[in-house]
Formats: sequence, structure tokens, C-alpha cells
Amino acid sequence: MDLLQSSICMPKQKTNKAAKKRFKLTRTGKLMFKRSGIKHINTHMSSSRKRKLRTNEGQVPEEHMDRTMQFFPYKKYAK
Repeated sequence: MDLLQSSICMPKQKTNKAAKKRFKLTRTGKLMFKRSGIKHINTHMSSSRKRKLRTNEGQVPEEHMDRTMQFFPYKKYAK
């Protein structure tokens, strides 16, 4: 009987793990991401450039929101 029930159920929706690691959903519904280029090989950069990369988080533009939110079927996992 369990076999029959499991074949009738819809499959679970899965959150894209790569997107989960890269994006964070704010309370107002915006998607934020961390700027790239600060992890290593940054000795040639000026201090101001490194500081700007360290503090700024980018926001996903409105035209990409629909496509990006497809990675998160459950909003609680968009951390």
C-alpha cells in the first residue's frame, strides 16, 4: 500500500543549492548578492577599492527577479 501511495504523490520541489549559497532574500522581498573579486589576489588593489568591494552588496535587478526566484520554490530557503 505504501508503494501505491508513493507513486501517486507529486515529487518534492528542490531548492537550487548553488543559488541558496549565493543569494539572500530580505524581508522586503529583495534579492541581495555578495560582490565578487575580494577573496584573494588583491594586493594590487587600492585600499578604497577593496573597501568598496567588502562593504557593498548588490541587488538583483527587477528584470532578473522572476528568473532568479525560480531557484527558490520555498521562500524560506532563500537565505
